[in-house]
Amino acid sequence: MRILEEFWYSNIEPTEYDTSSCKEYKEVLQLITRNEEKLLATMTDEQKDLFSRYTDCVRELQTMMDCLLFQNGFKLGAKIMLEFMEE
Repeated sequence: MRILEEFWYSNIEPTEYDTSSCKEYKEVLQLITRNEEKLLATMTDEQKDLFSRYTDCVRELQTMMDCLLFQNGFKLGAKIMLEFMEE
């Protein structure tokens, strides 16, 4: 039960992603950053405020989606283990 101990003592953080080895992730993140900087440079203060509120909502939605995906993945793993144990 070592993994449960690590999880209990917060040595495992399920919301952390190791993106260091994913070239595609880095490329898309750079593209998003570049496009956001270009977009912000053309906006008025009112538009920047609206865009900021929009991105806050997108981040909140992404956090909810990450949580649901984690839960679904965990449930799938548990179902696989139950089926494995039945055989």
